[in-house]
This record gives sequence, C-alpha cells and structure tokens, in this order.
Amino acid sequence: RDWFFLCTSGFFLGLHFVLWFGSLKLTTVASSTIIIALQPMVSLLGGFLIYRERTTMSAIFTMCGAIVGALMIGWGDIGHSKEAILGDILSFLSVIAVVCYLLIGQQAVRKISHWIYSFCVFGFAGLFLILFNLLQQTSFIVYPGKEWGIFLLLAIIPTMSHVINNWLLTYVNATTISMSILGEPVGATILAVWLLGEKVTLLQMLGGLLVLLGVFFFLMQQRQGIVMKTKKSG
Repeated sequence: RDWFFLCTSGFFLGLHFVLWFGSLKLTTVASSTIIIALQPMVSLLGGFLIYRERTTMSAIFTMCGAIVGALMIGWGDIGHSKEAILGDILSFLSVIAVVCYLLIGQQAVRKISHWIYSFCVFGFAGLFLILFNLLQQTSFIVYPGKEWGIFLLLAIIPTMSHVINNWLLTYVNATTISMSILGEPVGATILAVWLLGEKVTLLQMLGGLLVLLGVFFFLMQQRQGIVMKTKKSG
C-alpha cells in the first residue's frame, strides 16, 4: 500500500512537470506561474475532503488577498490569444497534479522518513517522465552545452525546494506549503524581466506586493495557531 502511494505521488509530480513546462510554450512566464496562485484554494479543498482539515476566516481572507494579487500579475493573458488561454489551462491542471502530490506526501512523511519519501517519489517521477519522452520521441542527448548547464541548474535548485517542502510536511499541512509557494510568481516574474526581457506593468507590480503581504500574514497566522496549540497541549 505504501509503495502504491509512493508510485502515485511520483506520477502526479511527473504529470505536474509535463503540464507546467507545456504551458510555458504557450503563455508567458508570469501568467503560467500565476495560475499556481490557485494552488492554496485547491489544496484547502483537498485537505478538507480528504483529511477534514479546517481553517479560520482570517486565514481564508489573507489567502484570497494573495490570490487576487497573483491574478493581477497574470491578468494580461485574458483575451490575449487562444494559445495563451490554453497555456493557462495547462498551468491550472499542473496545479491540481502538484496538490495531489503534496496531499499524498502530507500523510506519507509521517509514516516514513521524508528523505526516503523524496528519493522514491523523485525516482518514480523520473521514470514516468522517461516513458513520456520516449512516447514523444524526444531526444535525451542532442543538446548544446548551454542547455546542459540549464538542465543541471533545474536538477539542483528545484529539487532542493521539493526536498525542503517534503521535510516541512512533517510539521505543517499541504495548504501552508501551497501558500508559501505563492511567492514563486513574484520571483519568476522578476527573473523573467532580468533574463528574458519580459515587460512588467504597474498592475503586476502592485499584484506582486499584495501577494507577498498576503503570504506573510497567512504564515504569521499559522505560526500563532501552532504556538497556541503547543501551549494548550503543554
């Protein structure tokens, strides 16, 4: 049963990468990452349906504020083109996939080490992605040196982030992890401006500020809740 969940979690993680990287071909970095803003809501719903988790109205309010800010960043794709809209849909489907991965991990890391969980899930995700690329007849070798350097960075930095998230699942739920990920659209947009020359509007800047404020207050509320529970249990 545990191996089934590890394999299923790896499948959803691999599916997340397929859908999200596919969305980047059709829409902007800002808009693709911004759909991730819906991840806390999807995670909150999944946590309630599966684990009967509840939250406060103030936490939902700050979550909604952060999501509004995220939508402000990606608003430019509305009516932009059919391809951009399709890219946004793929990005949203990738959110559902990554939430399934986190919800499975939330239960699994409390039974087995998060190191073992990460190693097994990443391995299964890699196997599923290999099969996908074989079906797509995608080359595994013929790429210039610069691309291999990018592959190396993608293998190191995001993997470290996923390992940290899996470790945090030992202490917090998937919704809290999803809220912290809302900072990703802000960072991704800044990098897109710097590295890709994409333009950022005043609306997107204000949206980014709103995201950061919403995430900050949500995490502060979660911290206060943990402290109060600790005092009561003590």
